Amino acid sequence: MLKPLTPAATLGPTPMTRKHNPFRSPRRLPSLAAFALVTTAGVAFAGPLNPPAGPVTSTYKTLTEVEPRTAINATNTPGDADTIYKITQPGSYYLTGNITGVAAKHGIEIAVVPLGPSVTIDLMGYELAGVAGSLDGIAVTVGSTRNVAVRNGTARAWGGDGVDVINSSNNLLDGLRVEGNGGLGISAGTASTVTGCTASSNTGDGIFAQFGSTVTGCTAFTNTGDGIFAGSGSTVTGCTAFSNTGDGIQVVSDCRVTDNTCDSNGAGDGAGIHATGSDNRIEGNNCTDADRGIDVDNTGNIIIRNTCSSNAIDWTIAANNVFGPIIDRRAPASPAVSGFTAASTLGSTDPNANFTY
Repeated sequence: MLKPLTPAATLGPTPMTRKHNPFRSPRRLPSLAAFALVTTAGVAFAGPLNPPAGPVTSTYKTLTEVEPRTAINATNTPGDADTIYKITQPGSYYLTGNITGVAAKHGIEIAVVPLGPSVTIDLMGYELAGVAGSLDGIAVTVGSTRNVAVRNGTARAWGGDGVDVINSSNNLLDGLRVEGNGGLGISAGTASTVTGCTASSNTGDGIFAQFGSTVTGCTAFTNTGDGIFAGSGSTVTGCTAFSNTGDGIQVVSDCRVTDNTCDSNGAGDGAGIHATGSDNRIEGNNCTDADRGIDVDNTGNIIIRNTCSSNAIDWTIAANNVFGPIIDRRAPASPAVSGFTAASTLGSTDPNANFTY
């Protein structure tokens, strides 16, 4: 049974406990009409109960719309006698898990029509792990291929190269880690861009890029060959190369080598930076603890604003090159500094000076 409503006079405190406020509106219970209006509005928001005429169509996205790429697997990219997975059509591909190598096989082979549309592979952070006797981790096997991109993953312990796109030009290799491979860590064809990669403990060069390439923000260490090799007309900038058996960075001609750090390279015959040709600009690099700091074999290069320290020979520069003054500051005999100002100990005001320190 519903209880009768309490008279309004008995709702709330008595005049003995709370004074009447003439400016305060009296409290009222919501009317049944107002409650019905709110309830009706709530029902209206739910939409019509009867669906529109005609066939019912899905409002969900297809799998292709959600992931407009092709997964690399035995169904989509079946392998053959010398590869685990083989890509034969242009498009965008991605890994869904790690790949374990097989002897006498590549991990992923790219074999598309020469000069055709691009192939992009996103390793999705996964690893291609080779085994004894395996071939390359990733390999372009058709000559004159173009526009291959490989990013975001690891290729290690393959019998050949970690990532081999030497047969392709105009490539992008980004965010790769290549380690302990039996050949080169990364082998890139003409006009490639290699950025943010790490190459370590490979039997050949850590990063090998043909002419017209850009190598930036990479690290190469403890490789048996050079840390980074770049062909003519290339740019190597903002990289670190250390403890490689060969040169830290080697270039041929017409290159720009700037703002790199090269340390402890060479095992009897290696330089921090080694230019074998002409028309190179070598600027703003720091080369330390190598057989030779900066080694320039040919004429017509410019060498400015570099620093070398603790190499067996800091500078080896052939005749007929252009360079800023080389200032020997191995023993500056400078006083200690404690305060807010001190005199220069550079020994030169030439903005293009090179320093031995």
